[in-house]
Amino acid sequence: MKPDNYIQKAYHFILQNDFEEALRWFEAAIQANPGDAEVHYRCSITYGRSGRLEQAIRHAKEAVLLQEDKPEYHLHLQHLEALELVQKARKMVEGKTDASPKDLYQAAALLKSAISKDPLHSEAYVWLALVYSELNEHPLAITTLKEVISLFPQESGLQHIMEELKKRLKSYVLDLPTD
Repeated sequence: MKPDNYIQKAYHFILQNDFEEALRWFEAAIQANPGDAEVHYRCSITYGRSGRLEQAIRHAKEAVLLQEDKPEYHLHLQHLEALELVQKARKMVEGKTDASPKDLYQAAALLKSAISKDPLHSEAYVWLALVYSELNEHPLAITTLKEVISLFPQESGLQHIMEELKKRLKSYVLDLPTD
């Protein structure tokens, strides 16, 4: 079978929302022509949309290695790496009422790295703002959230988070000891 036929089959299944079958065809296309950067790239996108980040990153890296002059391959890889960093940071703090300051600072570092890799990754900004708030760095939390609001002003949920952060700041200021 010609490599293009594999890709056509993969897209046929994507249009039917059968991503597992589409991935099977992408993998077959890669087996038939492992040096095709575009197939690795497309396969990576499908893995990413299927929530299989590890495989998505593996194929994105392969696409970049095979064809370094394609900026879209680099951007895609950076986006996936940012997703991975956000996932790691979330695991460090999500649902933990007793997260240590060390964990929170490590999570903040991961989230800053995610933002540097993908400056439009809104979730990274939101989590960074929440981590700053947990560290009682409320001005940094609000500044970070203002940044993402300026990028995505249409997101009404961000305004709700901002109001919550402002309440936490007021509560924190009221709880400060007075001399």
